[in-house]
Amino acid sequence: MQEELVKANKVAWETKAYQAWVRHYGTPEQLAETLKQTGSHHLRYWLKYIGDPAGKRILNLLGSHGRKAISLAMRGAEVTVVDLSEENQRYALDVAAAVGVELNYICSDVLNIPDEDTLGEYDFVLMEFGILHYFTNLGDIFEVVRRRLRSHGRLLLTDFHPFARAWASTYNLKEPNGNYFDHTIREGDVAFAKLLPEEDQSGLGKVLGRSWTVGDILSAIGSAGLMIRTFEEIPSSTEPGFPEFYTLVADKLDVTLEPLFPNKSDEERV
Repeated sequence: MQEELVKANKVAWETKAYQAWVRHYGTPEQLAETLKQTGSHHLRYWLKYIGDPAGKRILNLLGSHGRKAISLAMRGAEVTVVDLSEENQRYALDVAAAVGVELNYICSDVLNIPDEDTLGEYDFVLMEFGILHYFTNLGDIFEVVRRRLRSHGRLLLTDFHPFARAWASTYNLKEPNGNYFDHTIREGDVAFAKLLPEEDQSGLGKVLGRSWTVGDILSAIGSAGLMIRTFEEIPSSTEPGFPEFYTLVADKLDVTLEPLFPNKSDEERV
């Protein structure tokens, strides 16, 4: 099933994505000027957990248009982005060139990065906003994270809060059904569709995605051998009594974890 998601989502993310970013953020030259003025703002959820990025090796999985990766490169980090969309790659590299920083951008499914071992290890792996729903098994993506982190390296994950996803249309995967535990794979509009005028939205591909609970996320990260340091819940700006985002920080352990259910088969653990 994961292969079906990748195929559908690649088509969706390679149809008018460049056009959407130009319409929303401006030409690469215009965004470059914006980043020179406001680059740190895009890193506001992360810098307190990173410190000074200068000289750090940072891997941004599913890094999309590259704004945050470029902002980190502007602060002296060595940044690599992995994302499956060639249009995202083109826009990000155009912006990086306009800014005058080097950005390594690999256009690939993050679960099948060509010659992944040659990438080496990173101080930080970053993932953010609307990405976990693209995976049918969270263990697979967090295994990639574990492999690419150096000893005591750090995962930073900022995403829409699963509770918000169940009760609001944050992810745009059809209408919310109010079922927090619904794991159905659903078809929905690609995230940038709303950035295009209505007349340009025809012909856009649909994405496939599924929901995850907080428990699913925490369990998958812990099972990958990453020690969760904090789970910061960020309230909604319009409904401050409800969470809208979260930032999760986890560090790579130097230990081998024993199976959680050592005497049970995979089927019995479900």
